[in-house]
Amino acid sequence: MPRLPWSEIDTVLLDMDGTLLDLHFDNHFWMEYLPQRYAEHHGVSRELADAELLPLFRDNAGQLNWYCTDFWSRELKLSIRDLKREVAHLIALRPEAERFLGALREAGKRVALITNAHRDSLSLKMERVQLASWFDRLISSHDYGFPKEDQQFWHALQADFGFDPARSLFIDDSLPILRSAGRYGVAHLLAVREPDSRKGPKDTEEFAAVDSYRTLIEGLQAP
Repeated sequence: MPRLPWSEIDTVLLDMDGTLLDLHFDNHFWMEYLPQRYAEHHGVSRELADAELLPLFRDNAGQLNWYCTDFWSRELKLSIRDLKREVAHLIALRPEAERFLGALREAGKRVALITNAHRDSLSLKMERVQLASWFDRLISSHDYGFPKEDQQFWHALQADFGFDPARSLFIDDSLPILRSAGRYGVAHLLAVREPDSRKGPKDTEEFAAVDSYRTLIEGLQAP
């Protein structure tokens, strides 16, 4: 990972799931726990549940509905909010994430959490990991009506939060979202090498990636 020019960065925009939090919770919930509970609730086999759910997931991927607990509760006739609480003990910080937030605060950077997660999910996760006090703002794309993949999200963020893209750093584990931020003009972009601690490193293609927040902390604190 190249050394960041911290003197040229005023604002740090951070994703939540897979970036600050281990993506294992979300992957386990959507690919294992929810299909099992759906099968139990509707009295079908796990195989049939997967056959019904996977096309729905595929059709809504990258759209605001994909991240919306209200949409999935209606669609699946289950309370997604309640089901997430059943496995909330799996919500966990990525290593050194809170130390990194503290270092950003100490360095006087303006920091916003920008997530596609629905407010229900955001609230549950902040309740479990208690990071809210480190941020100037906690922003859900549902506030704007567009996911981060859409350029309209970035225009809405600019109107609401007022940041200089040329002097901003954005870290996210999603490559399509990083590309969207790049198209908007965000100058400093970092992917995440291992968003899910159970799945190993991933190819971040054209993006430099965070292997450990310790490296970013050291760069931030260097004279």
